[in-house]
Amino acid sequence: MNLGLLKFFIFFIFLSSSSLIAKPISGNSATLKLLDKTTNKVYEKIINIDSKIDWFTLNIKIYTCFLTPPEEIPEDYVLLEVKDNLEENDTYIYRGWMISSSPDVTPLEHPIYDLWLIKCNISK
Repeated sequence: MNLGLLKFFIFFIFLSSSSLIAKPISGNSATLKLLDKTTNKVYEKIINIDSKIDWFTLNIKIYTCFLTPPEEIPEDYVLLEVKDNLEENDTYIYRGWMISSSPDVTPLEHPIYDLWLIKCNISK
């Protein structure tokens, strides 16, 4: 298991079990950025929670999104699954949590695309 991923899970368990830390705020959508490495263009998209979208060849499903309360250090994280529609087998190329402040801890490893979380959005 990746050491950075292990640190995140320990942090997440501590965050969810500690009564001294404020509970995270649940969002209703996530803002993601996608880099197309072949054209070197960056795209941004807002994806609602519990929805699936096709973005270029990627199929992205967002399960949940959280952000820390205003009195805490700013942090956003999203639980998602990503499939590549061009692959013959029906396997996920990414499945797990993405963190806005540390995209290198939980990166999407794909030869054409880089995907990262910008923020978790709450309705006003």
